[in-house]
Amino acid sequence: MSSLASRSTEAEWMDGEDVSPEVFAAVVADLATVNTVTLARPPTLEFVALALRTVPPAAPVTILDVGFGDGDMLRAIARRFRGRSGLRLIGYDINPRSQPAASARTPEDMPIEYRTGDAFAIDPGEPVDLIISSLVTHHMRDPEIVRFLGWMEMRAARGWFVNDLHRHWIAYHGFRLLGAVARWHPFVRHDGAVSVARSFRRDDWEAIIVRAGLDRATIALRWHMPFRWCLGRLR
Repeated sequence: MSSLASRSTEAEWMDGEDVSPEVFAAVVADLATVNTVTLARPPTLEFVALALRTVPPAAPVTILDVGFGDGDMLRAIARRFRGRSGLRLIGYDINPRSQPAASARTPEDMPIEYRTGDAFAIDPGEPVDLIISSLVTHHMRDPEIVRFLGWMEMRAARGWFVNDLHRHWIAYHGFRLLGAVARWHPFVRHDGAVSVARSFRRDDWEAIIVRAGLDRATIALRWHMPFRWCLGRLR
């Protein structure tokens, strides 16, 4: 890595087509641990709690998670809001290895449905109240993110939330050190640092929001500890 001045285009190993299901399952399981250690879930859980604060527990609410990976975010939501009988959780992931990996780690009594495919192709008649994504947008190129934000703005009845990394040298080198000490899977140690290099600074998000044609005044863009940018909108 020579510079973090702009978003890297280096590929992540886990995105390769030749990754076996066994290796992929091991990688996303380790990434779930990384998400715990790096406090990845709290911002999204706080957003969901805020979105549901005036919704009766029995009222139907559908939350769509784009790029669910191991399913750990949806499981965290299911645990946090287990008293909500109307809660329906759906995950979409374009990688066919995600669904079996997430299903194997998800208790059968959790109201989660994992789907393989492009979330953009979801039936227009299927109700979606909230759309969330965590550590997904850095896998996309800027034009894809612009399309993604516009789609969420159009599709989510109650709001949407993006949770991703802050491109910073402390996060980059800190993750490399943490991964080595924790002895995470080699893919995780490589891809974690690449993820930081592919991620965002405030001005990146400001420009993407403008390109998506969204009203900046309606979008909450906030930095969260440690080294994370989150943006979202509630209706």
